[in-house]
Amino acid sequence: MAAQTLFEKIWNDHVVRAEPDGTTLLYIDRHLVHEVTSPQAFEGLAVAGRTPRRPGAALAVPDHNVPTTDRRVAIADPISAKQIQTLDDNCNTFGITMFGMNDIRQ
Repeated sequence: MAAQTLFEKIWNDHVVRAEPDGTTLLYIDRHLVHEVTSPQAFEGLAVAGRTPRRPGAALAVPDHNVPTTDRRVAIADPISAKQIQTLDDNCNTFGITMFGMNDIRQ
C-alpha cells in the first residue's frame, strides 16, 4: 500500500460511499461557522422550527470582522459589529460553541 498524504487519510476516513463515476459521499463531522453568511442559515432553522442536528459538531469563530491588532477597541463599523453580535446571539440560541473575538483560543 502506497503512503498517503494527510489529505488522503482524512478524505478516506470520511468516505460514506464512492460511486463508479468518481463522485463521493462524505461524512462531515465538523461545521465551522462564521459571522458573515451564518445569519441566513440560522434564520432558515428558526423559520422552519428546526434546531441544528448536532450542535456539538459546530464551532463558530468570528473571523471576517475581527480586528487583527488591538481587540480591546470596539469595532468601528456598525455592520461588522452587528454581524459579530448576531453570531453570538445565534450561537447562544442554538447551543453552538463560539470562540469569541477575545477568546484565547481565537
